[in-house]
Amino acid sequence: MSTPYRIKGRTGDWELVMGLEVHAQVISQSKLFSGASTLFGAEPNANVSFVDAGFPGMLPVINGVCVEQAIKTGLGLNAVINTTSIFDRKNYFYADLPSGYQISQYQQPIVGEGWLDIELEDGSTKRIGIERLHLEQDAGKSIHDQHPTKSYVDLNRAGVALMEIVSKPDLSAPFEAAAYIKKLRGILRALGTCDGNMEEGNLRCDVNVSVRKPGAPLGTRCEIKNVNSVRFVVQAIEFEAARQIEILEDGGTIRQETRLYDSAKGETRSMRGKENAHDYRYFPDPDLLPLMIPQAQIDRIRAAMPELPEARRKRFVTQYGVAPQDALLLAEENDIAAYFEEAAKGATDAKLLASWAVGELFAALNKAGTGIENSPLSPARLRGLVELISNGTISGRIAKDVFALMLESQDEAAAIVEAKGLRQVSDTGALEKAIAEVLAANPDKVTEYKSGKDKLFGFFVGAVMKATGGKANPGVVNDLLKKALG
Repeated sequence: MSTPYRIKGRTGDWELVMGLEVHAQVISQSKLFSGASTLFGAEPNANVSFVDAGFPGMLPVINGVCVEQAIKTGLGLNAVINTTSIFDRKNYFYADLPSGYQISQYQQPIVGEGWLDIELEDGSTKRIGIERLHLEQDAGKSIHDQHPTKSYVDLNRAGVALMEIVSKPDLSAPFEAAAYIKKLRGILRALGTCDGNMEEGNLRCDVNVSVRKPGAPLGTRCEIKNVNSVRFVVQAIEFEAARQIEILEDGGTIRQETRLYDSAKGETRSMRGKENAHDYRYFPDPDLLPLMIPQAQIDRIRAAMPELPEARRKRFVTQYGVAPQDALLLAEENDIAAYFEEAAKGATDAKLLASWAVGELFAALNKAGTGIENSPLSPARLRGLVELISNGTISGRIAKDVFALMLESQDEAAAIVEAKGLRQVSDTGALEKAIAEVLAANPDKVTEYKSGKDKLFGFFVGAVMKATGGKANPGVVNDLLKKALG
């Protein structure tokens, strides 16, 4: 059981209560109610139909692919799929919302309650409830930095299908919010329902934050809109919590409002008073009939569900013997998982292979600023390198040198080892000679070791490894040293 997260204030401890509303863009070639393209990066206002532009008399037509993507996501979140749902008009004015309303869902969403489990810092898990998932249109984009006195509007995003995934207020720490978003994004990507690209705005997060004394009633919440990175979510929560605590400790009250996070200044600022549902004048869209989903369709989608990251992680641990933390990193993304499984085919030590993947390979990819899809090492080449460690041909230290050379060439590990003469020395005669020379050169250290300074053993191992150019077999060296010093 993890220790509850607390924030220290002048008047004692405070606790956080948070819920997230994640807007995930549905992977679909066309928009929710029109045939316009959803292609990112098109010229402004190139992907706009008469429906998206709010022309009078234009009727929306539901995109069946978006409906199935929402059902699949709901199943991935262990949620109830509602066989009957209603589309509503959410009325508000904004320059990039041509119709003056957004087609959304309110009281009868397509997906009801569900849950997902997140991993906490101490290794335990916490279940976060999902309140609902509903489908809705995205708005367009207002651009304010292209002209000194004018604003421009790009409607390419207008009408793009979004899944709004609303959590219950079960999150109580910034790192829990980060874990929740990462877990949710991994599920969406595994399902193929959203690419989770926060940089392109395909996954955005509204954070509802309130504070209270432990055990006290819920405090007044403030909503931080459209945060577009996990790091910024954490920063926004930390700032907003501190802001609210300072106000309350000074005797003030929290005003329910919508705020924005300024990442350059690292602070939230007021945007507008928080609207309630009645402010939007929700009512069923008269142009759209209730959405009726046959149970057979839900069953068909359920039967075709792919393996999700959580199940994949557990399988990697049991099937390959991978360390749990390594399995967590390898199972989260489809491309990474596929790379590892290809590399693990026929591997002698899949656990060691996993360690090299999440260690040396991931570090190299991060340094190069690229992903696993552009890895300079194919799965087979990485497996070949790790096999040389497993069978004793090279040591782990030498393997790092070979790995660096493999990044610079297309040569296989075995060829590099032979060409560079890097084979590990396991010949006991040669190693006994090297050990004897090291001990003879350090008689004072030998005396200290025999008088009880056991930690000097590592010094002798290092000296032998240095004397052999790092080629000595560490296991053989350890055994021979123990015998020589015994």
